[in-house]
Amino acid sequence: MVTSDQRRRQLAREKYERQQRRREEARRKAKRRNAVVAAGLAVVVAAGGAAYLSVGLANGDSGDDTSQRAAPTPTESESSAPEPKMAIDAKGTYTMSLDTSQGAVAFTMDAAKTPRTVNSFKHLADKGFFDGTKCHRLTTEGIFVLQCGDPQGDGTGGPGYTIPDENLTTLGKPAADGKVTYPAGTVAMANTGRPNSGGSQFFLVYKDSGLPPSYTPFGKIDEAGLSVVKAVGAGGVVGGAKDGAPAKTVTVKKAAVSKG
Repeated sequence: MVTSDQRRRQLAREKYERQQRRREEARRKAKRRNAVVAAGLAVVVAAGGAAYLSVGLANGDSGDDTSQRAAPTPTESESSAPEPKMAIDAKGTYTMSLDTSQGAVAFTMDAAKTPRTVNSFKHLADKGFFDGTKCHRLTTEGIFVLQCGDPQGDGTGGPGYTIPDENLTTLGKPAADGKVTYPAGTVAMANTGRPNSGGSQFFLVYKDSGLPPSYTPFGKIDEAGLSVVKAVGAGGVVGGAKDGAPAKTVTVKKAAVSKG
């Protein structure tokens, strides 16, 4: 015969199990929702939006995603790790070199303008974070960018931490439509569409693109590298779409950051 105490314990266990099931289902729904949002915002806003790219360009570590979240939009649902400690010369100039399957792409970074972004990229490159990753997104209409830096390869990944926006006024005052021109050759951070939500995802602008001044511009591609990115852009998107995986697959075989 079941005693009243046993019955109470049984009911308590059942209640606890129901709560756990509800919490797990809520977590799954939130993860799916974040993935959808991030993918939607991810790279732009080509036709009037700007998503972890411009919302364009989200990132992946922060939550909703847009371009890490303007042109590229990362989608990370959580960021729990601390931002890396400052370990660079905050007044120096650095070069990030990408050895890719389509050719070499290098860009200079001015730490005086974007110290925390440059510090993060050197930290990640030194760890081999970008090695073996794919540039997962290309846009060929509205904005013209190639988005890279996602370890997941689908717009949802990042380093597990976020970095603040920097240098957002350098491209001038926004026009009446709220956009500024990100010139060809610019390298900028993707984000989730929220302030200070950059992670590891970034985008390479291969043709002047109008975007909201929400994506940290932190690099300038050299002429040879820009030719490589333009060739990827000319190759189009898989299936003939205007936004999606590039038809010319771009894999970063090795990334390195050096001073000078």
